[in-house]
Amino acid sequence: MSADQAQPDGEGSTYDEFETRIERIANVANAGGVLRWDQEVVMPEAGTPARAKQLSTLSSISHELLTADETGQLLEELEKSDLDGEQAAAVREIRRRYDRETSVPQELVEEISETTANAHPTWTKAKEEDDFETFAPTLEKLVELKREYANHIDPDADPYAVLFAEYEPYLDLETAERVLERLRDELVPLIDAIQDSDTEIETDAFSGEFDDDDQEALARDVLDSLGYDWSRGRLDTAPHPFSSGTQYDARVTTRFEEDDLLGSITSVIHEFGHANYTLGLPDEHYGTPLGESRDLTVHESQSRLWENHVGRSRPFWEHFLPIARERFDELADVSPEAAYEAANQVYDDNLIRVEADELTYHLHIVIRFEIERELISGDLAVEDVPEVWNDKYEEYLGVRPETDAEGCLQDIHWSHGSFGYFPTYSLGSVLAAQLYAAAEDDIGSFDDQVREGEFDDLNGWLRENIHQHGKRYTTPDLIEDATGEAFTADYFLEYATSKYGELYELDDY
Repeated sequence: MSADQAQPDGEGSTYDEFETRIERIANVANAGGVLRWDQEVVMPEAGTPARAKQLSTLSSISHELLTADETGQLLEELEKSDLDGEQAAAVREIRRRYDRETSVPQELVEEISETTANAHPTWTKAKEEDDFETFAPTLEKLVELKREYANHIDPDADPYAVLFAEYEPYLDLETAERVLERLRDELVPLIDAIQDSDTEIETDAFSGEFDDDDQEALARDVLDSLGYDWSRGRLDTAPHPFSSGTQYDARVTTRFEEDDLLGSITSVIHEFGHANYTLGLPDEHYGTPLGESRDLTVHESQSRLWENHVGRSRPFWEHFLPIARERFDELADVSPEAAYEAANQVYDDNLIRVEADELTYHLHIVIRFEIERELISGDLAVEDVPEVWNDKYEEYLGVRPETDAEGCLQDIHWSHGSFGYFPTYSLGSVLAAQLYAAAEDDIGSFDDQVREGEFDDLNGWLRENIHQHGKRYTTPDLIEDATGEAFTADYFLEYATSKYGELYELDDY
């Protein structure tokens, strides 16, 4: 139904005007996204000062458009109108953004944007030189700015809860805390049981040195196999793998290390999951909330579903190992079972989150979550972050970083000012298991299809139940509509205990 049909008595023109306005806002934001991709992938190192100004200007324009009186007037008129479901959802989403951003002075928005643009090369240099002190003043400024930002939005609320809502507005912080606590409480005994197990699994299936160019060729094989739409995407390298873009242009980045072929494969699959979600958003709603992804828990569920439930499964390695052997003679004697075991080994002596196994990964998230909360509350000074970080790694994982590059400088998120982002990684993993179980309930086991390299049914289910809806539904409603249940960690914990109990022959699991 068109807007004019949905809105009699001239109201359609109001919605049309509203839609035109929010499309302009979206286009400014999307242009900024391309500039940020460029900065992290191909921009000359000396381009940072100009890029910071460019991003700050775009951020300012977007903020001005969104917070203008005209936007508020359109929202008020439409909220009194008889809107259809899609229109009401678009108004709901813009209202939420409008209320938040009208609370924040434009000068602060510009300062945050420029500070984060300048923070990226500072973080990169600090990581390369293993020098936290280089990054510390920038981090301290970002903490202060984001604390001020949260205070403008809701001075009576926990500032970290306000920042968390930036990335996950409809699952509250209490839900995140409850899930993280449950994962910590139930995964730690499972990890301990695995460490005590006498079962030895294959861990060296992917040992060796692998040329970067050959790894890139294999990464393209991975994306081809999964069905990546190259007409709307591309693959590049970046210090920290990420995916960005729109349904017309969803780009994937990864990184290659000569001694970590498996890591590059799983990283590419992970980023494919993000890009695949973005590419599944409806073209006809580009520029409106109905054509945008439903926040980070859902986004991360897509990447973790493809990375873990598909990419770390036995059927996937039965399908993909022959393809990998064509690129690397070193894999000639590796069996699919050995590849599966190597892809699912659990090791608690790993320091790097993006290289962590499927279980200990969540302890990496808990550590970051606890540190962020203390930073934003003011209970932890920036200068003390390296020591607290290292102490928590020793406490939770039994390993202590020897360098800040391996420790508190390993993630890019704080240089973006992205405090509150990390919990969505674990929430997304939990949701991935719930969605995969629901898809199998509807269609049947995907094992045979994955074994044959056929992903259309799984992707079709995701398109129908998640991707096509954009932001029409809130996160809890989207989950319940897709799975028939409220958000729960049950499926992830059942999946984890069953999979790893069988793999490591644990009697109690």
